[in-house]
Amino acid sequence: DIKSYMTRIGQQARKAASEMARADTDTKNRALRYIAEAIRRDVALLRAANRKDLDIAGENGLEPALLDRLTLSEKAIETMAAGLEQIASLADPIGEITNLKYCTVSSQTSCYTCGYTRT
Repeated sequence: DIKSYMTRIGQQARKAASEMARADTDTKNRALRYIAEAIRRDVALLRAANRKDLDIAGENGLEPALLDRLTLSEKAIETMAAGLEQIASLADPIGEITNLKYCTVSSQTSCYTCGYTRT
């Protein structure tokens, strides 16, 4: 039953998102690298599932141009994995404050420094 399956997947995703929100940087980076590794390991499985989805979509009349855009090539899959590794190599922005500007202009209707506009 697709409805219960999707509900279960959504609940699992929500739980995982909550756990990742509390995770430290090292844990998040390990998870990203593990996902990249799993994507590379399971390229054949991903391509087979994509082919099945494309066949069904084609049978249901999806335009060839859209089918082409939805096709997962090995290059596209490698780009996904590499992108995850690139994210893991970046500084973790969680908890960081950047571009903080102080504005003491409270009597005016707008401030060019911070972009405040009184409505």
